[in-house]
Amino acid sequence: MRVMTSPIDTPDERVCERCGRIEHWNDDTITWNVAEQDENPAIGSVYCIHEWDINGAFVPVSDVDGDADVDAKA
Repeated sequence: MRVMTSPIDTPDERVCERCGRIEHWNDDTITWNVAEQDENPAIGSVYCIHEWDINGAFVPVSDVDGDADVDAKA
């Protein structure tokens, strides 16, 4: 039996659609960090309830071997 596995992709940047806050994923601290623009933090509005641009267009599963839609057969 062949078992297919595909790596899971995660976003490494996100942008608030309301205030423009930009964050990058930091693997070392395992958290989102505020990005800098022109040597200043791009923090956006402190009063914003952030609406991130991660939506249905982001595909979290990579198809490495080209047959992700094919059922595994014994």
